[in-house]
Amino acid sequence: MSASARPEIPAMVNVHSHAFQRDLRGIAERPSAAATDDFWSWRTAMFDAVARLDPDSMHAVALAVYKEMVHAGYGTVGEFHYVHHQPDGTPYAEPNAMAIAVAEAAREAGLEIVLLPAAYHRNGWRDGSDVEPAPGQRRFCDPDVDTFLERVDDLRAWAARQDRVSVGIAVHSVRAVPAPWLTRVAEYAQAHDLVRHVHAQEQPLELEQCQAEHGCSPIELLETHGFLGPRTTVVHAIHVTESDVARLASSRSIVAACPTTEANLGDGFLPALRYRNAGVSLAIGSDSNVRVDPFEEVRELETLARREGLSRDGLLARDGDLWGELSRNGAASLGVSTERRLRIDMGHPSIRGVAESDLAYALATCAEPGIIARR
Repeated sequence: MSASARPEIPAMVNVHSHAFQRDLRGIAERPSAAATDDFWSWRTAMFDAVARLDPDSMHAVALAVYKEMVHAGYGTVGEFHYVHHQPDGTPYAEPNAMAIAVAEAAREAGLEIVLLPAAYHRNGWRDGSDVEPAPGQRRFCDPDVDTFLERVDDLRAWAARQDRVSVGIAVHSVRAVPAPWLTRVAEYAQAHDLVRHVHAQEQPLELEQCQAEHGCSPIELLETHGFLGPRTTVVHAIHVTESDVARLASSRSIVAACPTTEANLGDGFLPALRYRNAGVSLAIGSDSNVRVDPFEEVRELETLARREGLSRDGLLARDGDLWGELSRNGAASLGVSTERRLRIDMGHPSIRGVAESDLAYALATCAEPGIIARR
C-alpha cells in the first residue's frame, strides 16, 4: 500500500492530564512507609514533586510529556491544572504564570490544549469545619471563590490571544472546596459557555467523607449544586451506585476514564458496562502520565469491560469503532473539534495482515503507537 493510500483515523483527545506528574515515574513506585500504600500515600510523593516546581520547570516537564502525547497519537489535551501559586501559597507576579507555562509547552509541542484551572481551597472537612491545607497543598489553594474566578477571567483573556489554546474550568473535587463553590463555578461556566470538569468517586474514603459532610455521594452533591450537565465531565467515577449512574445518564454528563493511572494507584476499575447500558458517554485521559499511550488506554477500557461482564461483549461490540467513539466524546468533553487526523501504517507488526475493514477493531485490541505513519 502506498503512503497516499494509507487509511486515516482521528487523533485521540486526552481529556484529563496532570503534566507535572510525569516526574513521578519510578519515584512513586518506591515502597511506602505508610501502613497502607494506596492513593493517599502516593499523594505524599506527589506533594514532594510539586514543591520543586516553578514556571520554568513546569514548562520543561509539560513540554516533555506533550511531545510524548503527540508521538503516541493524541491531538488535544485537557490539562487539569491546580499548581497555581508559589510553594507557600503566595501568587506569582503573573498569577497565571504556571498555567501559561503549561499552555506554551503544548503549543511548542504541536498539541492543542484546553486549560482546566481547578478550584481548590482546603484539605477536606472534619468535625464540622474545613481542614487547613497541608504544606504541599498550599500552592493549589485560593482564599475564596471570587479570587479563583478572577484569575480564570485573566487566563481566558490571555488564551483568547493565542492559537490552539482555550480555557474551561474545573473543581478539583468535592473534598477540596466547600459546597457553595460548586454552585459558583457551575454558574460561571454556564454564563461563559465553558466546559467544566471535576474529580469524583475515585476513592472509597472520598465517599465516606462526602457522606459525613453532606449526607450524600459526590455525584448527588454535584447534581444538587447544578454542576452536572452535557458540558460536564466527571473524572474517574469508579465507585458508583445505580443512583449515581442514573444521575450521570439523565444529566448527559461525560465520564472520563483513566485506566492506566487508576490501575497504578490501586483505585479500582470503571464499571464500563453499567455506563454502557445506561447510555453514559465515556472519554479517556492519561491523568498521571505514568503511561502516555492512547492505544493502551482504549485497550484497557475494552478488556476491563469484558472482564466485568465475563464476556467478549464489551464496549467494542456495541460501538464498532471504540477509538472513534472515545475521540468524539473527548472532543465534546473539551468543547473542541476532532480535525487532526493520523495516517496509519498497515504494515506495522501490531496490525500487519489486518484488513482495512477490520482496522477499527484492531485499534481497540492490538494496535500501538508505532502504527502511526511518521511521514
